Amino acid sequence: MASIYLKPIARLGNWLQTPLELIRAAIDAVEVRDPRLAHFLCRRIPARCPFERDIILFGYRVMHIPALCKLNPFYEQLVRLRLRALSFLAERGDDISHYL
Repeated sequence: MASIYLKPIARLGNWLQTPLELIRAAIDAVEVRDPRLAHFLCRRIPARCPFERDIILFGYRVMHIPALCKLNPFYEQLVRLRLRALSFLAERGDDISHYL
């Protein structure tokens, strides 16, 4: 009887993974060929996690908020997309120092 109840749970995991995989594949399929798109992507996708912070009170570090970007299911794909955009701009000879 226990195996009957486990099968729908396994199907639920597959159901959730399929849309995520489709979105990941779509992000990976983006080709950067236009400099305007490359500049837009480099401006919009941060180089490091913007949520990581140190809370300092009276000169002492009271709390550290860790990087939460790893919780984003598309983090790896977005970082790769930003790297492709930076590579495209560097190959064209554009100055990418302000994006690093």
